[in-house]
Amino acid sequence: MAITRRFMRGVTPTQVFDVLRDGFSYGHWVVGTRKIRDVDSGWPAEGTKLHYTVGYRPLRKDDVTTSRSYEADSRLELEARAWPAGTALIVLTAKAVDDGTLVSIDEQPWRGIARTLHNPLADAVIKVRNVETLRRLEQQARSR
Repeated sequence: MAITRRFMRGVTPTQVFDVLRDGFSYGHWVVGTRKIRDVDSGWPAEGTKLHYTVGYRPLRKDDVTTSRSYEADSRLELEARAWPAGTALIVLTAKAVDDGTLVSIDEQPWRGIARTLHNPLADAVIKVRNVETLRRLEQQARSR
């Protein structure tokens, strides 16, 4: 399990979730996402999807992330497809603390071969990626 946290001083949970509710913003702050191709109407309501592209030819892949649950301004649970590896379960939370917001990403392999082969090295790589992802998310929240 790879949990990454970032304290965002002067940022509110609403500012963080304003970014999360903008499906087209994911291409700017999620490390590895090259382009958001489409966002289902009603995003991030349960069952809605982000349609995205990762990588570059010949390793380019179009895929989707599905919202599994959403609690306004506090929690978003996603299932990201990473074919052929399977899917990842990603839970983003935002909690007001002191003079800012504590934001966390809990990302773990959920289905497929990635879950079977899950190991501490994979967690370390995910953590490094998500440190940068949260840094970018903070920039997006501050710029709104």
